[in-house]
Amino acid sequence: MELPNDPMMLFSVVNMKLRDCYTSLDELCDDMNVDKDILIKKLKAAGFEYSKEYNKFW
Repeated sequence: MELPNDPMMLFSVVNMKLRDCYTSLDELCDDMNVDKDILIKKLKAAGFEYSKEYNKFW
């Protein structure tokens, strides 16, 4: 699955995947072959930060 480019769709899909399929952002990025730093930067530019404690962006 390719992740969407739209920041809000990306936010939604990543959080759904983190909730339903992965125990960490590292696991998601490794499994989906996604550059973690780029993903974090894209979502940060849209106003979202990753929480390790809750395993989600908010």
